[in-house]
Amino acid sequence: MAVDLLLGLQWGDEGKGKIVDVLTKDYDIIARFQGGPNAGHTLVFDGIKHVLHTIPSGIFHKNAINLIGNGVVIDPVIFKKELEKLSKFNLDIKRKLFISRKAHLILPTHRLLDAASEANKGKAKIGSTLKGIGPTYMDKTGRNGIRVGDLEMDNWKEKYRALANKHIGLLDFYKVKIEFDLDELEIEFFSALKVLKTLTFIDSEEYLHQAQKVGKTILAEGAQGSLLDIDFGTYPFVTSSNTTAAGACTGLGVAPGKIKEVFGIFKAYTTRVGSGPFPTELFDTYGETMGRVGNEFGATTGRPRRCGWLDLVALKYAVQINGVTKLIMMKSDVLSGFKKLKVCTAYNYKGETIYHLPYNIEEENIKPIYTELNGWNEDLTKMTQASQLPKTLNDYIAFLEKELEVPIKIVSVGPDRTQTIHR
Repeated sequence: MAVDLLLGLQWGDEGKGKIVDVLTKDYDIIARFQGGPNAGHTLVFDGIKHVLHTIPSGIFHKNAINLIGNGVVIDPVIFKKELEKLSKFNLDIKRKLFISRKAHLILPTHRLLDAASEANKGKAKIGSTLKGIGPTYMDKTGRNGIRVGDLEMDNWKEKYRALANKHIGLLDFYKVKIEFDLDELEIEFFSALKVLKTLTFIDSEEYLHQAQKVGKTILAEGAQGSLLDIDFGTYPFVTSSNTTAAGACTGLGVAPGKIKEVFGIFKAYTTRVGSGPFPTELFDTYGETMGRVGNEFGATTGRPRRCGWLDLVALKYAVQINGVTKLIMMKSDVLSGFKKLKVCTAYNYKGETIYHLPYNIEEENIKPIYTELNGWNEDLTKMTQASQLPKTLNDYIAFLEKELEVPIKIVSVGPDRTQTIHR
């Protein structure tokens, strides 16, 4: 049985949580394959807004099993708080949520290293969420990390102490000083570990292999966005994991040949949180309106998102490297009322017109080249069928499909799970 993927195609915050929630009814297993609690997947239904950071977005569906894969890094403290927020919804968490033994743990000292490293960069900071994710992946690739499965071993506390002591020593390298009380942080950490250990740890790659053999349907859920991929994103302003389709294979132990549909999610415009290049960023009333109407604030950090016109050059790049088979457009309702819309279809790169994403897209190298289209005035939020969509929105969709050469199968017209139109 094949595995379907759901990925963000921009700089994150595309609305993956909502769409996983919408699609979950068609899947037996929802598996998160990378990233850490810097992710903020927002779901809205029954008048309640939910924000998930580590737990897969299928947790609210009665029959779906939710799996945190080996490619994820877990902060037990944040994870405990997430579970506490879910406790009032009468979910059978122990039956519905499994954790890979190979997933790495974020230690309190990882967060300290993250804060010290970012502060030390000064104006060159990358906009880290300071969740300790980068240092945790550094320990993973440096073969020093502590994994969930280590909690079942007799010597895990010795491994923890050795790594924590190493981190404290590394803090002296930085010119800035971080105030902290490690004893207090560790009390909270060890208390959270007790909660984590009440859940089911599994050898997730074997679990998924057996699930495929018996015909279970699996949806792999990514975090962040393709332009934040550690290899293919706007480095160094990226996250610390592979957010693209390839990351699902390494983050879950799924063979490439088992991937079937790749759902790519993008907004009808573009946003970015934190530092880094953003060719189509707007600093005018259009950008302000996108941010205000779209409620563009980070679900995890609360930071305002930078807003701009849709960048088709970057989007086409993300479609290509992920092998996207179906597209999902979010927040089309936010653009209602714009008389004219611009879409970046090429770059002026050092005086030359190009149609691909180059090595460097810093402002001094790139100027976006726009195509202008008509906007729409209609309120989309009450629409329930594709036949109700205004002609100019359909023209916008048709233009994007022609450029991207992939069909747009779902159009979101509001934050609630019911405000979703299938085409």
